[in-house]
Amino acid sequence: DGCGHTVLGPESGTLASINYPRTSPNSTVCEWEIRVKPGQRVQLKFGDFDIDDSDSCHSSYLRVHNGIGPNRTEIGKYCGFGFQMDGLITSKSNEVTVQFMSGIHTFGRGFLAAYSTTDKSDLITCLDNASHFSEPEFNKYCPAGCVIPFADISGTIPHGYRDSSSLCMAGVHAGVVSNTLGGQINVVISKGIPYYEGSLANNVTSKVGPLSTSLFTFKTSGCYGTLGMESGVIPDSHITSSSTLEWPNQTGQVNIWKPENARLKRIGPPWAAFISDEHQWLQIDLNKEKKITGIITTGSTLAEHYYYVSAYRILYSDDAQKWTVYREPGMGKDKIFQGNTELYQEVRNNFIPPIIARFFRINPLKWHQKIAMKVELLGCQFSIGRAPKITLPAPPQNKNDEKNADFVDGFIHSVKTSLQTDKTTFTPEIKNTTVTPSVTKDVALAAVLVPVLVMVFTTLILILVCAWHWRNRKKKTEGTYDLPYWDRAGWWKGMKQFFPTKSSEHEETPVRYSSSEISHLRPREVPTMLQTESAEYAQPLVGGIVGTLHQRSTFKPEEGKEASYADLDPYNSPIQEVYHAYAEPLPVTGPEYATPIIMDMSSHPSTPLGAPSISTFKAAGNQAPPLVGTCNKLLSRTDSASSAQALYDIPKGQPGPGSADQLVYQVPQSVAHPTVSKDE
Repeated sequence: DGCGHTVLGPESGTLASINYPRTSPNSTVCEWEIRVKPGQRVQLKFGDFDIDDSDSCHSSYLRVHNGIGPNRTEIGKYCGFGFQMDGLITSKSNEVTVQFMSGIHTFGRGFLAAYSTTDKSDLITCLDNASHFSEPEFNKYCPAGCVIPFADISGTIPHGYRDSSSLCMAGVHAGVVSNTLGGQINVVISKGIPYYEGSLANNVTSKVGPLSTSLFTFKTSGCYGTLGMESGVIPDSHITSSSTLEWPNQTGQVNIWKPENARLKRIGPPWAAFISDEHQWLQIDLNKEKKITGIITTGSTLAEHYYYVSAYRILYSDDAQKWTVYREPGMGKDKIFQGNTELYQEVRNNFIPPIIARFFRINPLKWHQKIAMKVELLGCQFSIGRAPKITLPAPPQNKNDEKNADFVDGFIHSVKTSLQTDKTTFTPEIKNTTVTPSVTKDVALAAVLVPVLVMVFTTLILILVCAWHWRNRKKKTEGTYDLPYWDRAGWWKGMKQFFPTKSSEHEETPVRYSSSEISHLRPREVPTMLQTESAEYAQPLVGGIVGTLHQRSTFKPEEGKEASYADLDPYNSPIQEVYHAYAEPLPVTGPEYATPIIMDMSSHPSTPLGAPSISTFKAAGNQAPPLVGTCNKLLSRTDSASSAQALYDIPKGQPGPGSADQLVYQVPQSVAHPTVSKDE
């Protein structure tokens, strides 16, 4: 009378003391006999151990034995409050006896333990949750029997489960492992969410949960897509039933709840049987063999008709003639699936192992008021070419061979329920339950090529956009009437005059050239030299050799040499244009605007020319001013040239220093002077 929760599977199981996790009653005893396949050994792991040790394990204890029966040998005797069992207890054979004895005590929860064969090195118990492991992804083996009433889970697929949930119990809820068989789970830890939904699946109720720091999901084979009831891929003609409910409403119109109405999430009435008994069924033809991994059901979904199916069996067939009832491996009876508890909630049940069949039939066993339901099937395509070839023994010839016939039937069922599709090296998360995955080489190749092509085309588009933008900027920088920059002669040297000076020393030391140096320059070299160094302000438009200028000075003659007409005049060259040697310095008391260039025309005879020069000069009185050409000597005013009588332009409205007859006007500097030879 001391046995608590117990599930003994063929390869694993779970056992606990009575009333666990509450205090076990006094004077109770329980003994478990565990057997696995011959040639294998048993390993035992404790999830919790809390047994009174006040009498040194005399009346309250847990004892483990090798073997079963009177020939068994003791492995160990254990007791203690909060006793921590390090490692696993391993047997020497395929049989183990576990004995629990409870004496007179006040405290002590008892124990909970799990067992499996020794090849399951990563065995955990039903009490382990995700917070016990620090790895972001890990594999563990869950024993059978982890649907326990004293453990809680929160969450569901595809969103995930709260980190406080039991790993193995959540695995059963998600359909990853079977409660009667146990199995391997692949757990992935990720960031938590603020709210966890509750649902009913595989006879496990998940509760609503609050915010947590992390959650976990499971990786599976990925065969959890819908097979076409909701989407309409399965035609109405492929959905049939044993009977159909027909009844007139208040207006006398006949309502027919046909089998094609049994589509999950379809608005309207469901399928309902005319007679409510255990012989009714709803049949679905999948058109070809499919791998069926689960089913989702609801009730009528009509508030005025509170109908639903609370329990059912599953049958399947290849020809719709001979039907097989679904059973879990190793179980000698049909599996009864838990259905709905109300008319709206979706309830999921998974088939472990999956069903391979074309025809699928639901046989209701329990219902509320009437048999009415909507369904959807989960699974994926099945590649029959990968199925192993089945070789059956000869049919029985006499009564002695009836055992062989039973073996054949069992073998066929085992093969049918264990065939699987192609395995892949990557198992997607169970979150992807809305689409049937199909992992092939083409998909893998496309997954690589598509991102590469997108990156290549994106790069090309960016290059074209940048080139177009650069070209537009070049066009905008060119003047409306200017030549393109590639057609301008010496465009780079011309741009250099706008650049700032290289150093302050250069600004303080202007560059000067003598008249003899100028005579050796070719006409095209003079403007080039003008552009060799930049100035603080724009260069004067008259010809000349100029460097960087001092403040309040434009040009300066050479040191220690006075300008005179004896110098070699560059203006006498018949092949050169007119360039002024240097400009007048600015007077200290001069006007604020630029000082004009003054010419003294009194000492030069006016030689008649064949063609008059274009000029804006105006002489005193009405006399025509003498023609100014390249033959006239230009006289610059310096401090030593006192004989040269030159006047500055006088601003309008101000008195000048001399008479009107002495005034001359500035030659516009932009007017080019023709080049002629000097008459001798």
